[in-house]
Amino acid sequence: MVRLSWPHSTQAGSGATVLRSAGRRGAAALGPVDEQCAAVFLEEHRDRPAASVAVVIAAYNEEDNVAQVVAAVPEVACGQPTEVIVVVDGATDNTAEAARRAGALVCEVPVNRGQGAALRLGYHLARQRGASIIATTDADGQWDPADIPKVVAPIVAGQADFVSASRRLGSTASTDWARNLGVVVFAALISLLTGQRVTDPSCGLRAMRAGVTAAVALDQPQYQASELLIGAAMAGYKLAEVPTAMPGRKSGTTKKGGNLVYGLRFGAVVLRTWWREWRRPVNTRRS
Repeated sequence: MVRLSWPHSTQAGSGATVLRSAGRRGAAALGPVDEQCAAVFLEEHRDRPAASVAVVIAAYNEEDNVAQVVAAVPEVACGQPTEVIVVVDGATDNTAEAARRAGALVCEVPVNRGQGAALRLGYHLARQRGASIIATTDADGQWDPADIPKVVAPIVAGQADFVSASRRLGSTASTDWARNLGVVVFAALISLLTGQRVTDPSCGLRAMRAGVTAAVALDQPQYQASELLIGAAMAGYKLAEVPTAMPGRKSGTTKKGGNLVYGLRFGAVVLRTWWREWRRPVNTRRS
């Protein structure tokens, strides 16, 4: 495991952190559609016992992959029970039904807004159900859910507040040289901007204390991995990375667009997020 320290952080596990100014939007700022879907979801599952680790998955037209991903999530991670929350973001196929059959708690949103918006809603649902740790993985199966305990472990041990998996510390099956180069370039850029050593800024496999998702501003409908990472780093949370293998999606094609478009949009989110966070005055408080 690679520890990424932050000079303002306090003793591990104390819950103290340096956060930027209050009044952040964060995952708590839900629009009318989100509020309606959240109310339906919470009422539907109110009698189902909650788990301390919620695995949130955003899914759009992944009926061929999502059930396999849900089924592969360990029932226990580092001694903590898990549950899977799948936010189906305006899918036009049978993603919701496939996820339910596999045992997930499913929140259906009638319109497609993007992975970032779906994850933001999922974080809210997880917190409302009382999760203390939130993990994420992708619905297409390009990350191995069996690695979820690896990203949860540093949090349970009180060593970190936010943990990302890294294909560069592990391995990747991708032969797309442009995407692989992009991971290196954007990791270097984020490391430079935040002062933290980051090796993989776009990995969908991560875990964090539930409070991180409420304290960090999350505005992006897409490419939220970088927004969340930069926001957590600049808010003073203790970060870590663990190695993972990236086997690649099980079937279908990416919905992120071509390499050039993806790179430009990802880079724009990185710079906008850094500028937003850099301009915030720093206040010390407990999360």
